Amino acid sequence: MTALTDRTDDRWDDGLIARSRPEGLGHDGEHAGDESDEALVRAVSGTVSGAGSDGGKATAPPLSPEGQALRLRLDALRQLVGLSRTRLDGKTLAEAGRVLDEAAARRGLSPQHTVVAIAGATGSGKSTLFNSLAGVQISETGLRRPTTAAPIACSWSDGAAGLLDRLEIPGRLRRRPRESTEAEALRGMVLVDLPDLDSAVGAHRDHVDRVLGLVDAVVWVVDPEKYADGVLHERYLRPLAGHAEVTFVVLNQVDRLPGESADLVLDDLRRLLDDDGIALGEHGEPGATVLGVSALTGEGVGELRELLGQFTQEKGAATRRISADVDRAAVRLHPLYVADGHPGPEIGEVTRAEFEDRLAEAVGAYAAGLAAERAWRRNAGRACGTPWLRLWRWYESRRAPRSLAGLASLAAMGRASAPFEAPAEEEVTARQRVEQAVRTVAEEAAIGLPDPWAQAVRETAVRGGERLPEALDEIAVTLGAAVAVPGAKPPRPTWWPAAVLAQAAMTLLQVYGGLWLVGQIAGVLEPRLLPPVLLMVAGIVGGPLVEWACSLAARGPARRYGQDAERRLRQAAAGCGRARVLEPVAAELLRYREVREQYATVAKLSTTRQ
Repeated sequence: MTALTDRTDDRWDDGLIARSRPEGLGHDGEHAGDESDEALVRAVSGTVSGAGSDGGKATAPPLSPEGQALRLRLDALRQLVGLSRTRLDGKTLAEAGRVLDEAAARRGLSPQHTVVAIAGATGSGKSTLFNSLAGVQISETGLRRPTTAAPIACSWSDGAAGLLDRLEIPGRLRRRPRESTEAEALRGMVLVDLPDLDSAVGAHRDHVDRVLGLVDAVVWVVDPEKYADGVLHERYLRPLAGHAEVTFVVLNQVDRLPGESADLVLDDLRRLLDDDGIALGEHGEPGATVLGVSALTGEGVGELRELLGQFTQEKGAATRRISADVDRAAVRLHPLYVADGHPGPEIGEVTRAEFEDRLAEAVGAYAAGLAAERAWRRNAGRACGTPWLRLWRWYESRRAPRSLAGLASLAAMGRASAPFEAPAEEEVTARQRVEQAVRTVAEEAAIGLPDPWAQAVRETAVRGGERLPEALDEIAVTLGAAVAVPGAKPPRPTWWPAAVLAQAAMTLLQVYGGLWLVGQIAGVLEPRLLPPVLLMVAGIVGGPLVEWACSLAARGPARRYGQDAERRLRQAAAGCGRARVLEPVAAELLRYREVREQYATVAKLSTTRQ
């Protein structure tokens, strides 16, 4: 019934609709809200004390299973709306808000009364049936159409003033039935005669739509000529298919049908209701009640009165009506909270690893590790190299890269020896690389999510990645340069002193042999050419051999030092990415899991047949 349910232009105040706090941590107002929620559920389930604005007090019996299920569903729906308000627009949540508002409106009203509306098309005889049930002429009948211009109420007991005020029925249109034994069976029922649902007057149709959204049950009156009317089925019955347990469909004027024609029309009416998706209460199953009556002759009216009396005495119509409203709201919200085939929203380990790899590439972690390895090997060369090569080592150290451009060139040089060609993605700028990494994480995390939550995940990732390139640049400038060109000398292995002593010994051999040879040439020493030459050759050959051996021994420690430097830079970049992108996205996914759990409670604990 689009006229009833699509009233999204009406603003609603969700009040305390928000995430509930643990008991004992809220303010007094929040505790009061929790108590009012319980009172609300007891009211709509027919188990709360009080009889409305003019009724007396009664002891509240314990909640029925239906009332307990409704309480859980209303709590879940309230939390669902509270968690979703910043993710979904007000129109999307309007139906759920209306259900909560109407449920709250039941608080403090009489649980001992059941409000039943009689609705039908022009000429169906609903006003005649209304008068027949009341036992007195209350609603005007006649050939003039429309006859009923405003809702008229008849209450079989006191204490229903608050309910009638909610329906906006003025005192002049409130009536009492004729006192009789039959009337006693309907005690607690409030019957409302509505204007024609197909009236040519727009105000009449507005009355129908407004009241149908507030009553506990509806008696639809049809006649043999218009029981298949498209307006009735498409605008009202079909949208209210989930309210079958609080629905009566009465075929009036059966006295006009000869022989077995009434049964044939009733069978066709049941077929149409089944096509509308309305479950029929047959063979003891819950559902809509269908029967034929003649308000004019009284045929079937007694059976209808008995059914309505039993229905009223159960005092569960309000619970079933609101449960059906929750069912309908859950169906409409299903695409917003459930994505078919999605096992559970999370950021996979593969996605995390790829994201961290892209950030490490953006800050030049590989280049920094390579530079740190080269710096360690240069330091080993300085310590273990021959004096004659130290000038060259010093000159080479002056050319070491001290900028990110130099680190990037080192990375390119390191990868140039790879057997495959570098992908074209490496040619883009670091900022583009970071932005691409953020988009990839967002798309992976949003796979399978409903559209509003997928969009929220993407926006969270993009918002977190706005300042990420600058943060990574700062890491690259500070930590990257520090590990690539360290200010302090790298740590030395234990074998370095022995290597330094060996190199010093080789240098002393060269110096000693050279001095010995010079002394012979000058005539100071006895001429013996072979010993000094051998000493010099031993020093000259031994020095490079010691340096070569040290370079071989330094490869492992240098590689580990470079890997450690690369790991530190990768960890710094990954930590920045986690804080700015991964953790906010994970929090958004956690929020979605919370609302999905609440939606599951709203949708699965149904107490009415779908």
